[in-house]
Amino acid sequence: MATLRETLEAGRPTVGGWCSIPSPFAAELMGRCEYDWVCIDTQHGLVGYDQMVLMLQALAITGTPTFVRVPWNQPDQIMKALDAGAHGIIVPMVNNAEEARRAVEAAKYPPMGSRSWGPIRAAFELDDYTPEAGNRRTVLAAMIETPEGVRNADEILSTPGIDAAYIGPSDLALGHGMAPVLAVREAEHEQLVRSILDSCRRNGVLAGIHCDSAQTVQRWHDLGFDLASLSSDAVLLREAATAAVRQVTGRAGRAAGAGYA
Repeated sequence: MATLRETLEAGRPTVGGWCSIPSPFAAELMGRCEYDWVCIDTQHGLVGYDQMVLMLQALAITGTPTFVRVPWNQPDQIMKALDAGAHGIIVPMVNNAEEARRAVEAAKYPPMGSRSWGPIRAAFELDDYTPEAGNRRTVLAAMIETPEGVRNADEILSTPGIDAAYIGPSDLALGHGMAPVLAVREAEHEQLVRSILDSCRRNGVLAGIHCDSAQTVQRWHDLGFDLASLSSDAVLLREAATAAVRQVTGRAGRAAGAGYA
């Protein structure tokens, strides 16, 4: 099985799955859908620590590399996700170099960081799990999605140990006075996305973004993004079920709101 880092650095754009439903079975299903990687969302998804561990185990059965998006830039949350076997970490709302360094400290072993030694499940996948191997294996992505983060993108992405930027288009729009949407249609919204992509290229890190549709994934891949996640298990389930019911009954279904992908 290729590691997450090997998958992301293979020189081709990747598409990821997104798990918001706290279910090992749903995670295993996502892992069998030919995504290049799958992220377990413990920030806005309904996934707690115990479910996250079971979902990582379920995804391991499928051989799919994994990210965990942690709830916040907290050392305990980052370390516990990595010890449980996550291959990569996505840290939300990183605003400056100091916050980027804080994430690196938690995600990487010395001398790069100060991650505590205790890979209770992470070590299962390597015959010789050493601090050096753990650091090589771990992909750390900083989410740039606030006005401060955009202003400081270069200092964030030049921080040693940061491997990727990951854009949350909804928060990026919301923080700049626009509606919180994943579909980037306004010129100002697109310019913000492009400026972060440019910063990724200047600093030699991977560029990632969350997407609402296959068409959006293709759009960002064509522009040069390396990682694009495609909707989420919850949204895909809602859309498929609503479409099936509409086909049979003609009913549009109860309004669920825009939801969160």
